[in-house]
Amino acid sequence: MKAVIPAAGFGTRFLPLTKAQPKEMLPVVNKPTIQWVVEEAVDAGITDIAIITGEHKQSIEDHFKPTKKLESTLENLGKFEELEKIRKLNDIANLEFIIQKEQKGLGHAILCAEEFVGDCPFAVLLGDTICVGNPNCTKGLVDLFTEKQASIFSVEEVTLEETKRYGIVSGEKVGEGIMLVKDLVEKPNPEDAPSLLGIQGRYVFKSDIFTHLKMTNSGSGGEIQLTDAMNSLSKVQQIYSWTFNGKRYDIGTMKDWFQSHIELSFESEFSQVLKEVIKKL
Repeated sequence: MKAVIPAAGFGTRFLPLTKAQPKEMLPVVNKPTIQWVVEEAVDAGITDIAIITGEHKQSIEDHFKPTKKLESTLENLGKFEELEKIRKLNDIANLEFIIQKEQKGLGHAILCAEEFVGDCPFAVLLGDTICVGNPNCTKGLVDLFTEKQASIFSVEEVTLEETKRYGIVSGEKVGEGIMLVKDLVEKPNPEDAPSLLGIQGRYVFKSDIFTHLKMTNSGSGGEIQLTDAMNSLSKVQQIYSWTFNGKRYDIGTMKDWFQSHIELSFESEFSQVLKEVIKKL
């Protein structure tokens, strides 16, 4: 299985912070958001990963590339622990970077990876969303895909007021947290939402999704919406949703960005540092 990480958007919700810095490179604890996402895919057993970027996001590619001058400097200074971390990052996965030349939505970004994916099943992980749990979200989806042999994606319960921010799904419950999908709607108004289950930004697809993406007309926001293609797919083959019981952080909202720093720092080697800072407030 391969993975595709869309990370080409302009990050308009975070301007001016993201004017020159990609939102996927915003730090969470001690590493950028995109590294959390790549590590999730690798922890799920996926090592062939395409990151869909824009021409304004060279720093994402630079982050995963070897930097000989830095490595040489660390070695000369005897900073071997830091050197090991850098070299581990250089070899984290087989990464391919694909430029999305026009910003036409999430569906279009995934279409950019069609040649990379080929006929393989593949995971999609949004590059500005961190999911943590045991098993991690992508690993859970990969295991369920193996069991069901059908496309599957993760969802979470949202409030009625939040439905206009999510793809909303409804269907028939077929197992604990598993639903056979019957309908998907992209960012409906509360009165039009078929349920309160919102798509999280983690998916595993059969390559058939590309056929439906190509047939999808511009939808909400004038973009090619992945949700519309998934709805089309659900009419001709089984597609499932899975309620993920871990934690999701949308690193595109100030609230989730702050919250991710605090909560994930408490679970890291920096927990004591954070506690000391909080004591002084």
